[in-house]
Amino acid sequence: MMHKIKFIITALLAVPVAAVAQQGLKDAVGKYCLIGVALNQAESAGLVPKATDIVRKHFNSVVAENCMKSERMQPEEGAFAFDAADQFLRYAEDNGLTPIGHCLVWHSQAPKWFFTDSNGNPASREVLAQRIKTHIAAVVGRYKGRIHGWDVVNEAIEDNGEYRRSPLYNILGEDFIEIAFKAAHEADPDAELYYNDYSMAKPGKRATVCRLVRKLKAAGCRIDAVGMQSHNGMDYPDLKEYEASIDSFAACGVKVMMTELDLNVLPSPKQFGGASIEQRFKYEKELNPYKDGLPKEKAREIEQRYLRLFDIYYRHRAQISRITLWGVSDATSWLNGWPIPGRTNYPLLFDRKYKAKPVVGKIIKLYQ
Repeated sequence: MMHKIKFIITALLAVPVAAVAQQGLKDAVGKYCLIGVALNQAESAGLVPKATDIVRKHFNSVVAENCMKSERMQPEEGAFAFDAADQFLRYAEDNGLTPIGHCLVWHSQAPKWFFTDSNGNPASREVLAQRIKTHIAAVVGRYKGRIHGWDVVNEAIEDNGEYRRSPLYNILGEDFIEIAFKAAHEADPDAELYYNDYSMAKPGKRATVCRLVRKLKAAGCRIDAVGMQSHNGMDYPDLKEYEASIDSFAACGVKVMMTELDLNVLPSPKQFGGASIEQRFKYEKELNPYKDGLPKEKAREIEQRYLRLFDIYYRHRAQISRITLWGVSDATSWLNGWPIPGRTNYPLLFDRKYKAKPVVGKIIKLYQ
């Protein structure tokens, strides 16, 4: 198998890009699944014409990078702020794109009041459960019939397979997940519902996510897919384990989605791992080696890594219902500032000038 993959990638590296220049990713990958991209607020407001050109040519689905998270949607209890999310949805509909909602319940990027009482102490079990239901009813209910699917719960499980000791878990235990899925289904019975997490190639996390899916199904919950965030690097995840997770999640009776795909090409600091946004490290010059541009050999390595990933996606196309890049351009990727601020990263398929990298044509050719 490895020999076959190397042969395919070698052949693709030699493909003339001009041969597929007139096609977009949606013309090839989109025959098998949704191919999407995350938009920041400037992009979904239509303020970045070059980004819109890319989206229209290459993608058939979009997700909001930040404006639909709970800290933005309900900054104060009962005071919902829908303007940015409304604008995102209008952009999707005006451009014929399938919108995905991200995300309803997450311990991070949530308003502080959500987990506490008026004295700053942890909220009671009853209060937090009702807040989850109220938030989901308001958000999902507002967009009923217009959002294709929702990331209902985000990042509830640690890499080792233990449940994350977040305020959600500390107050409600595992029950908060079932509460969220049932509330989302009640608010829009026709919307697809997903569980989304990073480091999904880790065997411990894989096993727990599979148990979670089976538990939700046994409880009568709708769950359509598992989102493998796929914030990947040049040497992680182990691609055999990555494929094993695709197979394992599909075997649980759900589709698999590659939901936040990018490729961190920079060296990692010590103690770095996963994709928790709380991680922050001090800037060091040696951890930002390509601030003046990529050497040709490094660019080729990045291209080969992307082709290996998309070869996996193609071979598992019957199991995968969506692939979503986490950003349009290298210029606006979150990986320029995380987990170290001020770096120059090259994680996406379109460069800082909003030009398609040669690998785009080769991915299209692979799917042909």
